[in-house]
Parts: sequence; structure tokens; C-alpha cells
Amino acid sequence: MKIVDSAARDRAVARCRERGVLIPTLAQQRDPSGVDPSVAEALVDLDMQTPDPLNLFRITWRNHRGSGGFGAVNALEIPSELTGVRARIVGLVGERFPTGAHKVGAAFGCLVPRLVTGEFDPTTHRAVWPSTGNYCRGGVFDSTLLGCASIAILPEEMSRERFEWLERMGAEIIATPGCESNVKEIFDACWEIRRVRPEAVVFNQFDEFGNYLWHYGVTGPAVLSAYERLAGPSDRLAAWVSATGSAGTLGAGDYLKQQYPGCRITAAEALQCPTLLHTGFGGHRIEGIGDKHVPWIHNARNTDMVTAIDDESTMRLLRLFNEPAGRDVLLARGVAERDVHELPLLGISSIGNLIAAIKTARWFDLDENDILFTSFTDSVCLYHTRLRELTAERGEYDRVAAEVDFERRLLGVTTDHTRELTYPDRKAIHNLKYFTWVEQQGRSVEELDALWSPAFWTDQQSRIPEWDEAIDRFNADTGALDALRTRTGANQ
Repeated sequence: MKIVDSAARDRAVARCRERGVLIPTLAQQRDPSGVDPSVAEALVDLDMQTPDPLNLFRITWRNHRGSGGFGAVNALEIPSELTGVRARIVGLVGERFPTGAHKVGAAFGCLVPRLVTGEFDPTTHRAVWPSTGNYCRGGVFDSTLLGCASIAILPEEMSRERFEWLERMGAEIIATPGCESNVKEIFDACWEIRRVRPEAVVFNQFDEFGNYLWHYGVTGPAVLSAYERLAGPSDRLAAWVSATGSAGTLGAGDYLKQQYPGCRITAAEALQCPTLLHTGFGGHRIEGIGDKHVPWIHNARNTDMVTAIDDESTMRLLRLFNEPAGRDVLLARGVAERDVHELPLLGISSIGNLIAAIKTARWFDLDENDILFTSFTDSVCLYHTRLRELTAERGEYDRVAAEVDFERRLLGVTTDHTRELTYPDRKAIHNLKYFTWVEQQGRSVEELDALWSPAFWTDQQSRIPEWDEAIDRFNADTGALDALRTRTGANQ
């Protein structure tokens, strides 16, 4: 990667030297066994939620659950007693990242390449994180660790937990009108910030290829590692399933399909806002997935299926998985206690991903030799207020409601609101980008046409080694690793 502004890079180096910031490479986030022993030792007693620069090394799918070390990829298999399908469904667990969601990785992928090349100056610029919730939290966390001021933009109807966390971190907050479907209002806020605050640098997850590449280079290999650990000799990697959201997480599917060409990619969205399925619009309650547009970084040509999830199902299953009556029913219906105990690891969008994986398994008649992977983006920790609101609105959750929800919303999942994409279908989804990105956001038709070429995406993917080389050079200039070794006595 070329240095964009050497003076700005020098100031970033000085800031990181002053704060003792050592930046991990994507290779280290992918496989922390390559992390320097002094870093690994310093992390053992450090809470990953603490805004300490060393927690940049916690941006990995391999944080050990019970200690400060690293281990196997955090993956949770949902048993067939819950899904009602023979195929195995496994989710990568986002709750075991700093901030409790994997979006902290996507934000890292957007910020760090600009920091190490001098395109972003932490001493003068302010990082702006437009989001439907978790991405702006990840961006604020990364910015804080790197000594950067930041602004979080998110819809005013997002869960209170998100706002309280941002307030505790001291972030400047801009709450835009509406719910997670109101992405246009977020984009409008970005244009206004650019107009009045020249020090602001917008990291728009919907068009930043750092988001896509972090998932391609870190999440994709994490899925492959989990698959190789869990699969038997006759098993197949059947699908990668993800809510569209910013489309960054879908990038992991591109990596998996290159390794296993038979792997399908399913993009999920809310039935109340079926943009990909029906060119639709609307509001919904599956927090954090954003819609009413096709993200610039969505590789539509590589997507095999779209499916829409009723947000009522996600809200009911949130209660089933977390209320005492729901847990009692699941235990009585033969779900193992250890599996019931893990279900709070699934937040609302995670539950939507689970339903989308069930739909995919049913559509393709997948069997016990097929393994589908998805992401469990965040946990119930961000939605306790939603549970209290549901109780206030609907009354206490009882055994009858739990039995009905288990039968209808899990075992009764069907293949409705699902479409396997033909070539023209994929091209139609791609063409929808025009109305947001060319008409509203200043992109050109030539840029849009370039996105349809498979070579465009492989060219993007080839940049990852350059990132790591630039990070290594930046770290060498800060001297942060030598300083850490001296502090921990590693050189003695």
C-alpha cells in the first residue's frame, strides 16, 4: 500500500508510539498463534472490553471463552432438536469479541489501512461511523484504542443498550430518524457532517471495501477452520448464510466458495423490508441489518439465494430462548441443557440468521452430511430492554406461548419468501445499486459496471498481503513491540 500523506502518517506513528499502540495484522487476527509472546502474555489478565490498545489483538474469532488466551474458533452448533432439519447448522459467535459483536472487526478493516498510510490523521481528523448499531460501537472502540476522536451515527429506534454503551465510551452521538431500515437518513447525516465539519472522515461500512476484506480475510478462514474441526470425511460445506446488512459478512462466502465451489451463499433480509426479494421497502425489528438499498460492497453476482425472515419470528424466539417458560419447554422437548444454556448467545439478527439457515437447508433438501455456517452477530446482552418491552406489551411469557413458538417459529419453518437466484436475478439485484449509489451518493455508472466483473473482486482480495506489510512497517516505526517487550521483561 502506498503512503498517501507522509506527514499525517508521521503524526499517526507518534500518536501510536505515545499510547503504546501495536496494531495486529489480519494474519494475526486470523490465527493468533502468530502473535508475539509478550502480547499474548499481557492479554491473559486483561478484560477484552477494556479500552486498552492491546485489545486490538482480541479482534479475532478465536478468543478463549474461559481465559485471556486464544483457542479454536468460537462456533456454536444448534442441534436438530431445535432446528427441525437434519443438516447441521453452526454459527460463529460474535459475542466473544470486544463490544460483544464482530462488527468491531469490520470497523478495524476500514480504519487501519487509512491510518497506516497517512490517509487518516488521528491528531486532526474525527472518525465518523454511520451504522445501524454494532458497527458504530465497533468503530468507537477501535478509535478509542487508537487514540482517535469519533462520532457514532445510528437510528434513534435502536436498542437502549447501544446508546448507553456509546455514552459510557464518551462518543459523540447523532441519532437519526427511524429504525434500522432508515439507512438513507444515515447517509444524509454523513453528507451534512462532511459539509460543516472538514475534520470529519466518514467510514461508511456500506461502501468501504475494508469491511468486505476483513470478513473475506478473517471470517472466511475462521469458518473454514471450524468446518475442518467439525466435519467428518463424508461431510460437505453446504452454505454460508448471512443477513445482508452492510454486506461485509457476505464476503466470507466469497472466500468459502473459492475453497469449496459447491458452497452456496444465502443473503437474508427482513420480510417487512424485502429489498432483494421483491424490490420492497418498509420498517422492521431485526435490529442492525439495515436495508432499503443494496450495499456497494455486496458481490451480487456471487449470491445464490435470498430469503426474507418475518421479524415476528425473531422477537418470539428471543423470548423462547431467554424466558424461563421458554427454556422449560425446550428442556421438556428434549433439547440438551447445555444447548439451552448457550441460546442467549443469539441476539435478534442472529436468530434471523438461524431461521435463514433452516430455510436454506429445507430448500436444498440438505441432510446430516451437510453443514451450513452463519454468524451469531451479537447476543441477548444488547436486547434485555426489548425483552422487558415485550413483557409490558404482551404480558408474561408462559408455557402455551412457548410451545406455540417452538412449533411454529422453529420446527414449522418453511421455504416461503425464498428465491434461488438465476443470472438475471443477480444482475437485477446488482442494478438496484444504481438508485442509491449513482443517483444519491455520487458514484459513477462506470464504477457500478466494474463491480459486476469477478476480476474486480479478486483484485480487491489480492490487497490483503499489502495491508499486513503496511501494518508491519507502521509497527516498526512506532517501536511499540520493543517497548512492550521491555515493559514485560521479555527481552531479559
